[in-house]
Amino acid sequence: MNNDIDRYKERLAEATQKLKSCHSELKVDSCLNCEKIFDCEIRKEYIDAVYKSMSKGQTGGFEF
Repeated sequence: MNNDIDRYKERLAEATQKLKSCHSELKVDSCLNCEKIFDCEIRKEYIDAVYKSMSKGQTGGFEF
């Protein structure tokens, strides 16, 4: 189980870094300031990683 949690944390860290790199490259401080906000795969991957990190792969409910 602990390896699963580490995997979710690692995936979230990677997705966060990728998103920050994109922000830097496009010179924006938020996805809200980007014209690609609704069609962006990097943002979709980040949101998915956040969700899975919070839910630890389980459906429904979150561990805070």
